[in-house]
Amino acid sequence: MRLSMNINYAGGFHEAVQRVVDLEKAGIDVVWIAEAYSFDAFSQVGYLAAKTERVHIGTGIVNVYSRTPALMAMTAAGCDYVSNGRFILGLGASGPQVVEGFHGVPYEKPMQRIKEYIDICRLVWKREQPLNYQGKTVQVPLPAGQGTGLGKPLKLINHPVRSDIPIWWASLMGQSVAATAEVADGWLPVFFLPDKFQEVWGDDLKRGLSKRNPDLPKLEISAGGMLAIGEDLVGEKAEKILDLGRPSTALYVGGMGARDKNFYNTIAKKYGYEAEAIEIQDLYLDGKKKEAEAKVPREMLALGNLVGPRSLIKERIGAYKEAGVTILSVNPVGPDAVKAIEELRSIVDDV
Repeated sequence: MRLSMNINYAGGFHEAVQRVVDLEKAGIDVVWIAEAYSFDAFSQVGYLAAKTERVHIGTGIVNVYSRTPALMAMTAAGCDYVSNGRFILGLGASGPQVVEGFHGVPYEKPMQRIKEYIDICRLVWKREQPLNYQGKTVQVPLPAGQGTGLGKPLKLINHPVRSDIPIWWASLMGQSVAATAEVADGWLPVFFLPDKFQEVWGDDLKRGLSKRNPDLPKLEISAGGMLAIGEDLVGEKAEKILDLGRPSTALYVGGMGARDKNFYNTIAKKYGYEAEAIEIQDLYLDGKKKEAEAKVPREMLALGNLVGPRSLIKERIGAYKEAGVTILSVNPVGPDAVKAIEELRSIVDDV
C-alpha cells in the first residue's frame, strides 16, 4: 500500500513544496494537485517534479472541458517526461458552475466525454497511427462541413516516456463509477468508508469490473482522510480532531448542488445516514452552518479518517486494505507531519 497526500496551500505553494520534499523522505509516495478554478495544476506538477526525486505526482483532478483531449494527452506526456515517469493523470468532470461559468463550455455528456478523453490519451501516447477519433463528444480531425476542411490526422512528434501513463477517474455515482472500474487505471472516490463502501458503490464496481479489459492492470483505489496517531488520542482528544472534518463534510452533504441534485448527499443517504443527510441539507441551505456541522454522524467521521492510538490505526489500515484501497491518502493533523508519516509508514508495512 502506497501513501499519498493532497498538496496543501495554507502556507503558500513554495512552503507546500518544501513540505512535500520533507514528507517524500518520510515515506509519502504520491502527491495530488487540485485545480478547480485556481492556478493550473500542470505548472505545479512540473515544479514539483524538479524538486522531488521519488514521489509520484498526480492531478487531483483536472476537468475534461478546459483542454482539448489532444492537449490533455500532450501535457500529460510532457509531465511524465520531466518527472522521469512519475506522473499520474487524474481526470474528472467538475461541474456546470465551473465549466460553463468559468470556461464557457457547455456541460454536456460528462461521463461519455471522460471515456473518450481516456481513449484518445492512450491512442496519442501509443503513437501507433495518426490520431483519428470520431466519438460522441470528440471528433478529431473535425468532420466534413466543420472548420476549414484542412485538418488532417497527426501523430505526437515525441516518443513518450510511457505509453501507459496511469489515468485515474474521480467519479461519484452509478454509471460513472461502473465506467471507472471498466476503463480507468485508478479510482478517486469521495467519502470512502471502507467498512460500508459496498452499500454505495458495490454493484457499480462489480458491473464495471466484469467488462474490464484483461490487458489493464487491477483497478487501484485512493482513499483516506485526516491522520493523527497517538496513544492519548481517545475520548475527547480524538473527538476534537474528528470535529475538524465536520465543516467540509457539512459543506458537501448540505451545500453542494441543488436540494434535489446533490450527489454527496445521496452518498450519505446510501451509507444509511438518510435522516442526518436530510437534516444537514435543510440546515445548511437555511444558512445554519454550525448546526449542520453538528449533525454530521460521528461514525462517518470515525470510519473515514485515521485518528487514534497505533493499534486502532493498524486496524483501520487493515479495513482499507480489505476494501481494495491501494493508495492511502492522508492529511496529517498536528505539529509534526513528518513524524506522523514515518509512523504511518511503519504501521502500513507491518499490516
